[in-house]
Amino acid sequence: MREYFLDKKIGVLMGGKSREREISLRSGNKVLESLQRQKFFAEALDPAEKGFIEKLQKFDIAFIALHGRYGEDGCIQGLLEILNIPYTGSGVLASALGMNKVASKRIFEACGIPTPKYWTFENGLEHGCEEVLRNCKMPVMAKATSEGSSIGVILVKEEKELTKVIEKLIFEFGDAFVEEFIDGKSVTVGILGWGDNITALSVLELVSQNEFYDYQAKYTQGMTEFIIPARLSKEIYAQTQITALKAHLALGCHGFSRVDIMVGQDGTPFVHDVNTIPGLTDLSDLPACAQAVGISYDELVLKMLSSSMAPRCTVRNTVI
Repeated sequence: MREYFLDKKIGVLMGGKSREREISLRSGNKVLESLQRQKFFAEALDPAEKGFIEKLQKFDIAFIALHGRYGEDGCIQGLLEILNIPYTGSGVLASALGMNKVASKRIFEACGIPTPKYWTFENGLEHGCEEVLRNCKMPVMAKATSEGSSIGVILVKEEKELTKVIEKLIFEFGDAFVEEFIDGKSVTVGILGWGDNITALSVLELVSQNEFYDYQAKYTQGMTEFIIPARLSKEIYAQTQITALKAHLALGCHGFSRVDIMVGQDGTPFVHDVNTIPGLTDLSDLPACAQAVGISYDELVLKMLSSSMAPRCTVRNTVI
């Protein structure tokens, strides 16, 4: 497969217009360095720059290192489909579903995949907050519906804070929901491959110095301890990997993803979201999961690049 890409022009899409622009630039530059180190012809492309589409059409393959809206939500994937340019990772539908946490949770529920209980505000803010307070104990997690990197995630400890927090999130991000707080271990599982070669990588336990694995903890050196393998029993560890793989397949993801999970006190792995374009920085989780099973950063990038040429299905009806 490596030989196939040697004479291809690869555009590494990074930056973009989302709130995760700076993280995307960090991921994209790491990918670009890796591809060039492996002797591929690769250049950076920023969708936020003038003339992006004209520049994009000069490339044979797009390696998507965009995070957040317009890059991880199916928008750029749709453009690439129209332009008939092969690209890495999941397609339009899976990308859109993965970015929208409420939509993905509804699919998890339908597929019998454990996910924390949640409440939306489709019937009004007052009604929604009443539902939360009537059915859930404090604290709870208030979240923007379609953001990544823990942007727009707030731990709400007091009942009196709930309405103000939701108002703030809706004003800033356009939509929000409330999720049950799961007291347990925060873990993440990288998924790599497709078809018969798909696999769940090592379970990574994340021990943050903050109250939860927030934006600061994710991207500040020394703020989070990585424990691989996660401190779980053999049975729960295996179940966590199976659950992560089911979540990946349920959304129809392709090539790779990273599944974020809270393992409750009773050992239940609750999926809270699937990242279809995981971070690829020095501090990111997917490279750490891969390294734990002997996959170097360059090997990981090559495997991700190879996903651009593999058949991409939009829906998977079969889960393990």
